[in-house]
Amino acid sequence: GIGRATALACAEAGMPVALGARRAGKLDEVRAEIERRGGRAIVVPMDVTSPDDCRRLIDETVSAFGPAYAVFANAGYGMQKSIEATTDDEFRALMEVNFWGTMHTIRPALEHMREAGRGHVLICSSSASKIGLPYFAPYCASKGCQDFVGRALRHETPTGVHVSTIHPVRTRTEFFDVADRMSGETPTVDLRTPEFTMQSADKVARAIVRCLRKPKGEVWTSTPTRLALALALAMPGLADWALGKYAERARREAEG
Repeated sequence: GIGRATALACAEAGMPVALGARRAGKLDEVRAEIERRGGRAIVVPMDVTSPDDCRRLIDETVSAFGPAYAVFANAGYGMQKSIEATTDDEFRALMEVNFWGTMHTIRPALEHMREAGRGHVLICSSSASKIGLPYFAPYCASKGCQDFVGRALRHETPTGVHVSTIHPVRTRTEFFDVADRMSGETPTVDLRTPEFTMQSADKVARAIVRCLRKPKGEVWTSTPTRLALALALAMPGLADWALGKYAERARREAEG
């Protein structure tokens, strides 16, 4: 998904890349592709829910390539369930990956960046960080937490260290396949946006590389979505009305 596309785009731009995730086989595939194109990459099998694993990822990156300039916290998943049907364990597990995984990843990187006096922290949030979508509340909450941490961190880091949050719209990845599996037997409604509004992971990756070259606080890959969400924040009553109509129509369709 976005992680793979970003790794390839960064390598194409001349950056050495450290790849960290649970599925070592997938990491090896990406490393092989980077090396086939003439780039450099290392693989560090790890789990973002483990602070020790995340520190090891950063330490091995520094050992292989020298001071880490950028870190991209991208791990995350969603589920489609009502708040009432979502168990405490399910909610906590999602936050552990989406939010705490981000914190575990960026903190050890920040230590190196502060010492070096330069660096760039990138957090893959979502356009959903700005609004609460029905049946996706845990996911939106986790993305909102990432967004707020990124905004605050921008003003806490020393000169030379940049912090950016990435806000993609619906992207062609395995995200919704995972969300469908996570919803289990719970009745759900389809709140996905139309197919024509989807973006490729490559488009998001190119926006991230542009941000690395010219840092900015927020990266959006859809101007219409950004403006629509700005309107929703300015007019919450209108947003609630629209979301209510959307959810009502989706429920009717789900019921046949």
